[in-house]
Amino acid sequence: MGRPTFCMVLLAVVSHSHGLETNPLYRSKRIQESAGSDPSECSSRTDQPQILPNSDLSVALRMPGVIPAESDTYLCMAFPVPTSQAAYVVDFMPQASMNTVHHMLLFGCKNPVSTNNYWDCGSSHGTCKDEASILYAWARNAPHTKLPKDVGFKVGRNSGVSYFVLQIHYGDVHAFQDHHRDCSGLTLRMTSKPQPFIAGIYLLISMDTVILPGKRVTNADVACDYASYPIYPFAYRTHTHRLGKVVSGYRIRNGEWSLIGRQSPQLPQAFYPTNHDVDVKYGDMLAARCMFTGEGRTEETYIGGTSDDEMCNFYIMYYMDSKHAIPYMSCMEPGPAKLFQHIPPDANIPIAVSPDHMNSMMHMGGHSSATGHKDSTSTSDSTSEAQLLNQDVHLEQNPAWPQNSLQLGQVSGLAIDSDSNLVIFHRGDHHWGPHSFDSQAVYQQRFSGPIQQSTILVVNADNGNILKASGRNMFYLPHGITTDRDNNYWVTDVALHQVLKVSSDGNDRTLLSLGEPFAAGSDHNHFCQPTDVAVDYQTGNIFVSDGYCNARILKFSADGKYLSEWGAGSSDRRKRIPFRIPHSLAFLPERNELCVADRENGRIQCFTAQTGEFVKEIKKEEFGGSVYAIAFLPVGGEDGLIFAVNGQSLYGHPPPPSGFAINYSTKDIVDTFIPKKREFQMPHDIAVSKNGSIFVGDAGSNTVFKFTAEKAHRSVKKAGIEVEELEQIETFIQTKVKPEKNMSKTAAVQKKPQHLQTQQDEKKKKVSNKEQTLLPVFISVLLLLPLVLLISIGVFFCWRKNHRREDVKMEPSSVGGILEKIRGKAVGSLNLGNFFASRKGYSRQGFDQLSTDGSDQERNEQESSESENEEYSALPSLPPPSS
Repeated sequence: MGRPTFCMVLLAVVSHSHGLETNPLYRSKRIQESAGSDPSECSSRTDQPQILPNSDLSVALRMPGVIPAESDTYLCMAFPVPTSQAAYVVDFMPQASMNTVHHMLLFGCKNPVSTNNYWDCGSSHGTCKDEASILYAWARNAPHTKLPKDVGFKVGRNSGVSYFVLQIHYGDVHAFQDHHRDCSGLTLRMTSKPQPFIAGIYLLISMDTVILPGKRVTNADVACDYASYPIYPFAYRTHTHRLGKVVSGYRIRNGEWSLIGRQSPQLPQAFYPTNHDVDVKYGDMLAARCMFTGEGRTEETYIGGTSDDEMCNFYIMYYMDSKHAIPYMSCMEPGPAKLFQHIPPDANIPIAVSPDHMNSMMHMGGHSSATGHKDSTSTSDSTSEAQLLNQDVHLEQNPAWPQNSLQLGQVSGLAIDSDSNLVIFHRGDHHWGPHSFDSQAVYQQRFSGPIQQSTILVVNADNGNILKASGRNMFYLPHGITTDRDNNYWVTDVALHQVLKVSSDGNDRTLLSLGEPFAAGSDHNHFCQPTDVAVDYQTGNIFVSDGYCNARILKFSADGKYLSEWGAGSSDRRKRIPFRIPHSLAFLPERNELCVADRENGRIQCFTAQTGEFVKEIKKEEFGGSVYAIAFLPVGGEDGLIFAVNGQSLYGHPPPPSGFAINYSTKDIVDTFIPKKREFQMPHDIAVSKNGSIFVGDAGSNTVFKFTAEKAHRSVKKAGIEVEELEQIETFIQTKVKPEKNMSKTAAVQKKPQHLQTQQDEKKKKVSNKEQTLLPVFISVLLLLPLVLLISIGVFFCWRKNHRREDVKMEPSSVGGILEKIRGKAVGSLNLGNFFASRKGYSRQGFDQLSTDGSDQERNEQESSESENEEYSALPSLPPPSS
């Protein structure tokens, strides 16, 4: 096949703007498998969408257990949009591994090639019979993509998207040597709530680049004029194959190049947040460059559809006002060489990717395998630690986590093991209520025996799937948990008054026990309702917070030998306030410090781990008098973030429970976070993974929440979409429309009128004069109203006195008519709200939406459960042992 012909075929495969017109009798050719698909191996394509709160849908789009017959196979499958109404996709969660899938695209259209089964879409059949829009793209273990608030891809009614078409490129068929069946795909979260801004994809793609063998640098350049309504890029994605070194995208305005995004295509090909707040307007240009190297190649490399060919794609994910939504645009023009003489030099500086980085990317623990066997994929939250210190980043709940219900009891403790899995410690069918202990801290329900369920669950931090379970018939009232470098569990049980070291091999072996079972005390060999454990990985020393009826921190060696203990600290020893329930611990390895959540004092205190010397205190009004749990994430050397949750204090009326991210160095709260769909009831523990994902265990709702860092996008008011500007642009575009060949589904704009600004200035003057005229009239009417009423009353009495209609100068009906006119003028037609709303430059756009956000959150109407009374009182300290 000639190269030009091949490029035309490739264009049909990649952009999929049109499928091949086929005979009605034609049926799409199916890939013949060696055996039929086994529905038990993966989710069936007929699975019903999961209905989430607030009329949301979670929709799984998966391949039905396929085995590609050869390398570089493209398979497609269509899924109907699961609603006849308008809906909005707000979250994309990939379920795939680069070990199996080369890349994955999601299209939207009205008429897919087939609606019955999957088909080979690498041939001329394509994906859709009509025009298709790219909604999502994934490769190289990219994490999930969540859209900003108030932004969504519109599907369903009046959107042009009745079907989703999932396309998967299977690169190397050797990945299927074990004959497993692939069910890769993605999960969409959709909402029926109208979004004020509609998302879209702008794709810059090079079609005619040739990479010469042995040549160190070959550039593929793409550039097009932009001639439509304003768009606001918020994410970008790069895509090449093996030879790509760096891909950069820019907006060009008045000769100035502004970076949209720059990334190595050898890193996870995710949608990354744009580097700057860059808007794109009529008259701008969009440009991209892919830098390739031909080193190591012995023949020319062309743009093509196989893994041995190359690609140069720069995706821009944007949003725009819903009135002018354009879901997909593309640019395939190479752009003038003179233009690219001014491209910033960074576009030709490769981004180094270390072998360690590549290796870790290939083996990141992540999504559960779509094939039914354990697989290595990426984490779904690749947020860098440093990003969490960025003021433009906000922690938001991942509402689709976990994918399946965990069936938990009261969640008392959380930890992250050395494999980056989440460890959950819960109470099964046991509850801590007001009658669980007597006044001497003696457990009153010992007769019921230990918890029979698995109290320790290890789950995949990305999807929440349970990996293993243990801890049966061992515990009575679990509380805190942490792990050591060997993944052993260190746990506390407040009913047993013990600290236990438990193996993680599933055999439920107790490796070490501290304290005497069911015996409370305050000496070196006893605890009284201990709450948490922290481990120093370097020395193996452990620290115990003790607890509800003691107010101290104890330090032990790795083999359980008592070393020291201390109480609360203060910079002024004369004002030292004892602990009131030291409830949670966090070890800071870089600083060799131990921080304590002093629950009922509403503060965090930090000490040197070596001596217990007081270092600092963090106490904020936002805590509301209580701090239940803390966790630490190192960020940038010795700096870092402390994550905390508050709760219902015993000594006051705090604000609703929330999560906090606190800069350790400055002690400033840099972010607060709460769940989206339901409130915290009793957030009891918190854990943070290495990639910055936050987990909160709630003992009141028996739930674990997951939060991830998302780029905080500008509100409607801050988005640069000023009403005055929109009115000018809309007026101009609606009267000057001309289609552009490089635009898909868009109305393009002709040259801007030279006297537009003059017309706008004259319009402003007219409006100003009108306002100046209207105000005196309004005041005059108000002043004349009492006079008219007085005259009317006098006329009426005069008429009654003389009984002569002819002597009256003005009929009452006429007076009534005048009054009605005055009332209509002063009250009816001159509404102050409408008056201001009609002025140029004022609009409620966005304000109505933003003001009702709070009412959209679900409220838990249930009565307080018994679990909410857990740990409801702090017992007095036991007397010290006699010496």
